[in-house]
Amino acid sequence: MGRLTTHVLDTANGTPGEGIEITLFRQTSDGFIPIARTLTNQDGRTDSPLLEDDNIEPGKYQLQFNTAQYFVNRGTQLDDIPFLDDVVIRFGITDSDAHYHVPLLVSPYSFSTYRGS
Repeated sequence: MGRLTTHVLDTANGTPGEGIEITLFRQTSDGFIPIARTLTNQDGRTDSPLLEDDNIEPGKYQLQFNTAQYFVNRGTQLDDIPFLDDVVIRFGITDSDAHYHVPLLVSPYSFSTYRGS
């Protein structure tokens, strides 16, 4: 069965992004609604898939990573209004039997993502 996973790499410090709050949203006719919330572990990963088996279905999704708070917690000096606060990634799932992995590589001033395996 399919599953959705993620992990975060802190490219500013060369470490996994531990303790980052992640919220997963699914798009509905009423907009994006939250369906899961979790924290990354010491490896920058979630302890279990965000979606799996019968819970994963085709549609549009959004991952929100609370990265500014993570960097503040690490002691990084950020502006009062951080350049990057929450990083939001919108993506689509077409095959509910596939593995979708959405990693985030992040610093206080940049981020990138891709569909991983």
